[in-house]
Parts: sequence; structure tokens; C-alpha cells
Amino acid sequence: MKASQFFISTQKEAPADAEVVSHQLMTRAGMIKKLGAGIYSYMPMGLRVIQKVEAIVREEMNRAGAVELTMPVIQPAELWQETGRFEKMGPELLRIKDRHDRDFIVQPTSEEVVTDIARQELRSYKQLPKNFYQIQTKFRDERRPRFGLMRGREFIMKDAYSFDRDEAAAKASYQVMAAAYRRIFDRFGLRYRAVAADSGAIGGDLSEEFQVIAATGEDAIVYCPNSDYAANMEKAEALAPVAPRAAAANAMVKTPTTGKSTCADVAALLGVPLATTVKSLVLATDTLGEAGEVVGSQVWLLLLRGDHDMNEVKVNKVPGLNAGFRFASIPEIEEHFGCRPGYLGPIGLKKPVKLVVDREVAVMADWICGANEPDFHMTGVNWGRDLPEPELVADIRNVVEGDASPDGKGQLAIERGIEVGHVFYLGTKYSKAMSATFLGEDGKPAHFEMGCYGIGITRLPAAAIEQNHDERGIIWPDALAPFTVVVCPIGMDRSAEVKAAAEQLHADLLAAGIDVILDDRGERPGAMFADWELIGVPHRVTIGDRGLKTGQVEYQHRRDATATQVPLADVLALLKGKLGA
Repeated sequence: MKASQFFISTQKEAPADAEVVSHQLMTRAGMIKKLGAGIYSYMPMGLRVIQKVEAIVREEMNRAGAVELTMPVIQPAELWQETGRFEKMGPELLRIKDRHDRDFIVQPTSEEVVTDIARQELRSYKQLPKNFYQIQTKFRDERRPRFGLMRGREFIMKDAYSFDRDEAAAKASYQVMAAAYRRIFDRFGLRYRAVAADSGAIGGDLSEEFQVIAATGEDAIVYCPNSDYAANMEKAEALAPVAPRAAAANAMVKTPTTGKSTCADVAALLGVPLATTVKSLVLATDTLGEAGEVVGSQVWLLLLRGDHDMNEVKVNKVPGLNAGFRFASIPEIEEHFGCRPGYLGPIGLKKPVKLVVDREVAVMADWICGANEPDFHMTGVNWGRDLPEPELVADIRNVVEGDASPDGKGQLAIERGIEVGHVFYLGTKYSKAMSATFLGEDGKPAHFEMGCYGIGITRLPAAAIEQNHDERGIIWPDALAPFTVVVCPIGMDRSAEVKAAAEQLHADLLAAGIDVILDDRGERPGAMFADWELIGVPHRVTIGDRGLKTGQVEYQHRRDATATQVPLADVLALLKGKLGA
């Protein structure tokens, strides 16, 4: 490829609405162009990156035995009504009507369509297992699309769906996909972690997110540096403390804390560690009548250490709270505690509540909590003496750095990540909803056991940039770069020798199967180098008159601070060695 035949459109400044580095650099490098909120054109330079992502994904999916198809972007509502998702999904599901006033949706995912295919085409256990995948455009009507391709409304995904005869076979298919995903992300050349994720209402442990490590990531990844343990924040378990509870050393005292309504303020006022305080969180659950009306409510009090945060996913698994909960209203809090939030605690309640105590709080002694009276807290509180021993103790908090790893191999660390892939065991959730069955060996119909597996094709380049950039621009891994090598001739239009050497090297690299572009635009060196550093091509060879006189050219990797002199006769071998070509 020659630059004069390609389309290169770089900018010095990023648009004002570009909040994150990937959005700024992809726009400046001419890779994407905004058409509307969360909707982008993939320009030629960006499309080459996307196509390289797709090629790696396609190769590994095929290698894993998955079969490619393509399902429609516009799907009839009837299928989504079968599963109830047409009504249950919020405004993120774009609903449309055709000229006959029939309902359709613009797909954000394709479980319904692929299940419909399976129930029509896969009639016998002899046809199983089967895994169908597609690389297709999706649409999710985000309320606040932002961050460029990181959270757009229209995007490209690879989604795959496995169909198996029983749970054991489905779990085997899951493991095949989990291994394929690791090969895919290894080939991308990015730092990533496969982390255990919460599987929600479906339950079970077969759910993993693939997170690209980046300081700007929205997700917190918990891992053990000494082992393979990794989980997202929702899933990571906070173990119960090993040490037994200390004996009570102080009397319980009602202590003035005027105007200090937070644990941090109380700890500072009293000159004690924040970890000696306990925060009170008040939830409520509702009982519904036949018509869906609220016929009764139960108030719950959750106790966590003052320096810990509640984990809603874990709370949602506590018996009694697992059918859904809400934060209690102010009138409900005043009715049960006789006090507004800020000074709440488990001592001296006006009406009984259900108590849930975090594992850490259950072994605390001489702790501090609200006195259920404005401007007062109780100090020196102890279980067994001032309060009955807690009946319901559970892991309801987010882990923190330094907690013990659940696998017993060290302490936990936390870093940020960007989710770009997810593998998930679905079970029979969709096959039962859609009556999708096959005939088993016993001649009886059975529901398919399913799995689903997604990769954000257009999100991945943005995540790669968040991980790999500097003040000059993007730094692509070799596998994802729009071009792997750029040949930069200086004064090509003025020197026949430079022109001949550049064109010969370009031809030799192409013949070797290396993805190369020759910058024959006649730009000045500074402008030419700035463009390719912004675009992020990882390998650059510069050819000039002065170097050619001694048979030398300059090689520089995008991460190198300076260029290296290389004999022209050796540069092809050098690049082939670096690229494994």
C-alpha cells in the first residue's frame, strides 16, 4: 500500500466532546468520524484495525469448532416476546414498527434468533454439540453514549451460542470457548486478565469476563499476584477474618458527636481509626399482592465496617433479599429508628428490623455506631454484651487491597480494566422460554443446554489504545496495527536513489507477507513522523540520501526513544525477525 493511494486524515486537536484518550486519538488519527451521538463511521485507517481484530477472532472461533452465520440486525418482536425481553428490557432496546404497524427491534444481542434457529434445525442429539457465531452490527440505545467506541450506541460484536444435550456437555463446550478466548487475547498482544464474574439469576460459577488492563478502566479487577486467582469486584469473596474476636475492653458509652454524621467524621473527631466504626445501611423488601400492589414491607439493617463499601450483587444473594430490595425511605427509617440517617445503629430501635452483619463486623470488639439520636454515637459496643450475637452473618462488602486471597495464596491486589469479552453458561433459560427442544437418546424431548460468548470487536481497539499510548499518539501491538511497518523516505520526490530504495524495500516487505505502507506523499520529515506516531504504526524504517551513501537506513520501534542505524541489506531480515515472518 502506498500512502498516496490510501486515505490519511490526521488532526492536531481532538474534538471537545472526546473525554478519554482512545476517543481523542482515534479521532485525531482519522480512524473514526462521528455521525451522531454514539454512532461513528469507521474510516479506512480504523477499519483496517477492526478487520484485523475480526480476522483473529474468526480464525480462533473456527479452530475451536464454531460455525459462522449471520443473523439479522432487525428482528421481529414476536421472538423477544416469547422470552419476555421485549417488555422487560428498558429503553436501551430500540423498538421500531414497519409500514404494517408490526413491532420489530434493532438487535443488541441474538439469543432469541439463534434459539429459534436451533429449535427448527437441531432436532436430534446426534446433531449436538453445535456452536453458532456471528460478527455483526448491534445497537443499544444508551442514555448517555460517551467515550467514543468504548460506549457507543452502534457497535460490532462477535457473539457465539453453544447448544448441548446436557449440563456436562454444555460445561465442556464452555471450557472450549474459554480456552479459545485466551488464545484470541494472547494473539492480540494486550495485557489482560480473565476474571471470574457473577452469573446473576442463572447462578453457577461458569462466567468469566476478559478485561484489558488500563488505568482508565471502569471496572475494578481483583487478583492475587501469587496465583491465577482473578475476579471482578462483584464476584470477589471477602473471607471471614481468621483471628478470633477480641474481648471487650471498654464500656458502652453514649458519646456526643455533634454535626458528625459520617463514619469518617466521627473517627476524626474521636481520634480513632476508621476501621473501628460501623456504618448502618437500611434496606427494604416489599411483598406484592395479586395485582402487583405493595401489601407489606420489611425493613433490613446492614452493618459494615466504616471503611468498607456494600456490594449490591452479594447483598442480592442474602436469603430474604434475593428477590430484590430497595433502599428504605426516610419515613420508614424514622419509623423504625426514631432518627434520620447519619446517626443510625442497631441499639435502641423503635421497631424491630432484620439484621445482616458483614463477616468483618461480626468479629469486631469495642466498635462505634450511631445511637439513633441526632448528634450522638455509641462507643465501646460489643456483641454478646450490648447486643445479641448476630444470627445472619454474610459477605456483603467489596474486597479491598490487602485482603486475603480466597485461594489462600497471598493477599489481593486491585487494578482497573475494560471489559471486552465475556463467556457465560446460560443453561436452559432461553430454550425453556422458547420451547426449544431436541430428541434425546431415550426418544424424549429435552431442552438445549446453552452458553453464550461475546467479544466487543469495535470496543477492543479503543481498549487497546487506553492501554498503549503516549503523548505522541497510539502505540499498536503488531497484531492490531492498521499497518505493521511504515517506510518513510525523505525527499523521495527529489532523489532517485531514495525513491528506488524505498520502493524496493516496500516490494520486498510485501513479498514477505508483511503489512507495509510506503509514505510517498512528499511530506517533510517532521510532519511525516508525527502522522505515523499519532496513527501508531509500530515499526518505522526511514530512508534518506545521507544514510544511503553508506548503505544505511534507520529503524525505530514506536516505543523506542531513538532510531537505530541498520544496513539497508539487513533491514528486511531485521523486520522479519521482529515480526516472526
